[in-house]
Amino acid sequence: MKKRILLAEDEENFGSLLKNYLELSQYDVTWAKNGTEAYSIFMQNDFDLCILDVMMPHMDGFTLGEKIAAKKDVPFFYLTAKNQKEDLVKGYQIGADDYLTKPFDTEVLLLKIKALINRTNTDNLMPETKESYQFGTYIFNPSSRMLQHVNGDKKLSPKEALLLELLCRYQGKIMPRDIALDTIWKQNDYFTKRSMDVYIGKLRKYLVHDSSIKIETFHQMGFQLMVEV
Repeated sequence: MKKRILLAEDEENFGSLLKNYLELSQYDVTWAKNGTEAYSIFMQNDFDLCILDVMMPHMDGFTLGEKIAAKKDVPFFYLTAKNQKEDLVKGYQIGADDYLTKPFDTEVLLLKIKALINRTNTDNLMPETKESYQFGTYIFNPSSRMLQHVNGDKKLSPKEALLLELLCRYQGKIMPRDIALDTIWKQNDYFTKRSMDVYIGKLRKYLVHDSSIKIETFHQMGFQLMVEV
């Protein structure tokens, strides 16, 4: 099914062009021409993402964003002709996920949309987190980033800890590569893939004290934390 986007934009020509472009990119777009109309539509429908202009009649984008954030857990970001620090701060305080300043590159727009929707889907589908994980002869505490073992404890770097936590949450199943890249690196390109491979190698070295533990690589799919019994 196509992902649904609510577009709140009062500029007639720009709104029409953007709606058509997103629909050509295989999104289902509902276009509202002021903040009040956008909020009414939002409350009557389910959306995967909201794109909000800041300056709109009847209800500005900041007020609309506050109302959206208070009602449903839906990602949203702002389109603005301004690039003032106070506007950026205000938007993020409200709960906005990102900003795009007009004029913007349409390719960047599509990348932001994909990343936000994928992140939301990842949060909904990802196995439940725990305070600590025990696998083999290791205990891992994500909050302290401590990997404990009788042969010595190891404090992991932030990215190492996030990656190991994801592997633990998927233990016995394949952790999709794309989920790790979107969750930890916030990007999915050649360089971030190579970076993740380096971090996987580091984790394998940290787990050498228990030969029953393996991090298996599944080509173009992901990685799996396995404990042989």
